[in-house]
Amino acid sequence: MTVLAVALVAAVLVFAVVRPRRLPEIVAAAPAAVVVLATGLVTPAQARDEVTEMAPTVGFLAAILVLAHLADAMGVFTWIAARLRRGARGDPKRLLTLVFGAAALTTAVLSLDATVVLLTPAVIATARSLRMDPRPHSYASAHLSNTASTLLPVSNLTNLIAFSATGLTFLHFTVVMALPWAVAIVVELILFRMFFRRHLVQTDAEPEPARDPPAPTVALSIIAATLAGFAVSGFVGIAPAWVAAAGAIVLGVVALRDGRTDFGRILYAVDVWFCAFVLVLGVVVAGVANGPIGDWIGSRLPTDTSFAALLTMAVVAAVAANLVNNLPATLLLLAALGPHPPTALVLAMLLGVNLGPNLTYVGSLAIMLWRRVAARAGSPADLRTFTILALVTTPLTLFAAVVALWACEYFLTAGG
Repeated sequence: MTVLAVALVAAVLVFAVVRPRRLPEIVAAAPAAVVVLATGLVTPAQARDEVTEMAPTVGFLAAILVLAHLADAMGVFTWIAARLRRGARGDPKRLLTLVFGAAALTTAVLSLDATVVLLTPAVIATARSLRMDPRPHSYASAHLSNTASTLLPVSNLTNLIAFSATGLTFLHFTVVMALPWAVAIVVELILFRMFFRRHLVQTDAEPEPARDPPAPTVALSIIAATLAGFAVSGFVGIAPAWVAAAGAIVLGVVALRDGRTDFGRILYAVDVWFCAFVLVLGVVVAGVANGPIGDWIGSRLPTDTSFAALLTMAVVAAVAANLVNNLPATLLLLAALGPHPPTALVLAMLLGVNLGPNLTYVGSLAIMLWRRVAARAGSPADLRTFTILALVTTPLTLFAAVVALWACEYFLTAGG
């Protein structure tokens, strides 16, 4: 039965990567979920618990996808692209640095999906308009959608799932993760500039003429207010999904009033099939988590907060994310850590499931989305380039982030 459970997870992930005839991932996930229920790998009660546990997270995903669509409709990403274009001054290395900054902030505030779905096309178009090779900048948006997703509890679905287990407030979580977040981004930027040095060469070609759009102040203000709402939501007992929904409603009213979007495009932005896939995938992976493999992992995870323990936790989480995808890996590892795990171990696990997925196409849902978006934007991903870049950047970035987390933990403990 364990072999069947693993085979079903593998089949779903392979289908999600290949996507024959561009069919949605739910086409493979739904039958797999039926099989795990029919064979008893997961009981109906366990499946209900999985769906119930994931529902608030998926609700947040839907709300933030709508918020990101509305931000795009209001011209936020067009304005960002214009800022990138002007700030680059024709220098591809400078553009790469600006893309890193824009992707890091977009991921932190609007979540990694906004970086992948909306910023990536803007970045590719900006590079092309400046007669630059778009590949370094496209790969940067892909990597930063994962690397920069550790700062806020709302930056990644994995953070939302694990947030309650940390026992931290929104602001405390952000303060502790700020240094690992910054260190990982800086290390990855250095490695990117080295890896793509032959592509980051300034040309004499004349850039395409363009006009800078005005700043979308209303949209930016609503997004800023939503971010502030995330910060205070924990103090008043409101789930982040409701804050995101409120921000989406307010911005939606403005966008509809101004004719920037319509109800059909808003509904399409929800990506119902993808959200359903996230829910069903949790049920499929529960067939593995509830069996001998889950027990085996739980018996081997570290229990202290030494540097070696934090690094081990992060590496195990990174490997698990690339085997079963980062969302199911988060659920699996949280269950294995037990009811009251040390906060530092949970944060190390988040570093692993957030940064580790840059290693393969199947590590995170964000990378799966990015491949589709980049192809539609005319700059499809290349497996060889992606893999070599991943092998160069991911281990070093993860190691540097764990060192930063351990330093924060050490000094906080010493100060306490």
